[in-house]
Amino acid sequence: MTSQINQFPFPQHIGIILDGNRRWSKIMDIDKVKGHQMGADIAEDLLNWIYDLGIKITTVYVLSNENLHRETNELENIYSLLEDKLISLYNDSRIHDKQIRVKSIGEFNILPKRLQDILSKLETRTENYENMYLNIAIAYGGQKELIDAIRKIAISVKENKIEIDDIDEKIIEANLYTAHLPQAEPDLILRTSGEKRLSGFLLWQSAYSELIFVDIFWPEFRKIDLMRAIRTFQNRARRYGK
Repeated sequence: MTSQINQFPFPQHIGIILDGNRRWSKIMDIDKVKGHQMGADIAEDLLNWIYDLGIKITTVYVLSNENLHRETNELENIYSLLEDKLISLYNDSRIHDKQIRVKSIGEFNILPKRLQDILSKLETRTENYENMYLNIAIAYGGQKELIDAIRKIAISVKENKIEIDDIDEKIIEANLYTAHLPQAEPDLILRTSGEKRLSGFLLWQSAYSELIFVDIFWPEFRKIDLMRAIRTFQNRARRYGK
């Protein structure tokens, strides 16, 4: 598989919707806590695969803003898992060896303070890295991202920093959560669990992304599945409407 995909250009930016932890738990007849733990462990493995394949930009959809309406106990478990994994990431020498910039995208201010703290530390420690990028979409919603961008642009117009006629694609992109990236648009978006929808993930940025849906739950995801998705991407012809 490695020799096959190395013959063709890789996607520069991959978006991954990590879906199916709870359904996997139900099928396996185990507690949801175990399902989320397995999913978190696979997400940590994903970092190794990204290193190995040399993917420049990865955006993982970890927790949507709609997910925040789940039961308190389940959310607390998810928050604890995220905190543990983010602390591990903060202390991971590979982040610094590979010069990977880590950034959260989403409604940062509604997260528990302990998550805000570790995310802030990660972002500050890696903010000058430009070799690779890891974006963590947490408490994220694509519609909310667009609303926030519109509000920022409206303030700029009100303060006479720009004219209404100046508003174009570049202005909008400069006000999205992904404005820090050298390429905000994912070449490839992958979703696990068999669901065939984006669920609000990178609504603006995904206009011309190749979409790949796989019929396995996130806790079952393997490096070979990622490589197969890349091979599928390489076999598609991207015309951008032309």
